[in-house]
Amino acid sequence: MTEPIFIGARIYRGSSYGAHHPLSIPRVPTVTDLSRALGWLPDTQYRTSPCAKPSALTGFHTPDYIAALQRAEATQRPDPAYDLGTLSNPVFPEVYRRPATAAAGGLLAAEHVRAGGVAYNPGGGTHHGLPDRANGFCYLNEPVLTIRHLLGMGLRQIAYVDIDAHHCDGVAVAFHGSEQVRMISVHEDKRWPFTGALDDDAAGSAINIPVPRGFNDTEFDLILNDVILPAVATQQPDAIYLQCGADAVTEDPLSRLALSNRCHVQTVTALRSMAPRLIVSGGGGYNPWSVGRAWACVWATLAGQEIPNRLPTEASEVLNGLRWSRKAQPSDAMISTLLDPPRPGPVSEQVRAAVSTLKARLSLQNG
Repeated sequence: MTEPIFIGARIYRGSSYGAHHPLSIPRVPTVTDLSRALGWLPDTQYRTSPCAKPSALTGFHTPDYIAALQRAEATQRPDPAYDLGTLSNPVFPEVYRRPATAAAGGLLAAEHVRAGGVAYNPGGGTHHGLPDRANGFCYLNEPVLTIRHLLGMGLRQIAYVDIDAHHCDGVAVAFHGSEQVRMISVHEDKRWPFTGALDDDAAGSAINIPVPRGFNDTEFDLILNDVILPAVATQQPDAIYLQCGADAVTEDPLSRLALSNRCHVQTVTALRSMAPRLIVSGGGGYNPWSVGRAWACVWATLAGQEIPNRLPTEASEVLNGLRWSRKAQPSDAMISTLLDPPRPGPVSEQVRAAVSTLKARLSLQNG
């Protein structure tokens, strides 16, 4: 089996959704620079993602929408018919090339794991993109394009696990009723896009686990071990796609959840041995320090590297050099460490009831 690869690109370093957008922050550059500063990312494991051609994107997106996205980049003008130019989905100089690079990174990841292996595409995970328009900061749906490419290779069963704070509505549109893709999503209840209710099983293809504000490590551990891992084990997938958004951690401004990044490490560790192929992407994450730290921990786990208790100077300088329009000041721990302290807590009645309901549903499905 080949060694894990990390997929990046120069375009992430220079582009931004705009000064006041939540994605004004550097994310892929931060995890890249941290990993290099720690000696975790030799050239042999780094791959540069190309920019996908339009023909590679019509596996999910309509040709008219792809043309509109290219046109918006060329003219820098909004196109309301495709939700281009809104506050959430602004038109910016790389509005086609950046998401097309993320999508190509997913396709490259699929090719890398064709015969087995692990690939990390932190620029991917854009799970809100819809066939004919932008949606929720996502112009293209990289997870859907990647999973469809895996299926096109002849793989029969794919497990899609999503621990982003927001529900994967675009992925659910793509694989509603699928007998080949099982979607498992843990997301904040009563938060945009307001989909993914507990009783929504997407015609048998999804397990949705909406969780309350304050969702903690203890509750995550219960869901991981009692719902996610048994569901994946029963499916026996040929490949697992893990959307590893970092916006469920305590410090993130776009959720009210209270996880540590240890939950990301725990999920990667548990899933890695459950299928011969594993693709891990980024996703949400809007605090520059917490997202960089979480995703660096993910890569360390995939690459078999030991996360230090305290960062060496070169790595700490990467975090110390970050700036944020919110003018928030990071704690010393956010600069000097990668791994959060555990954030345990009580198990809420909502989480306990959801786990009970889903365990009963899985038991019925498994006969």
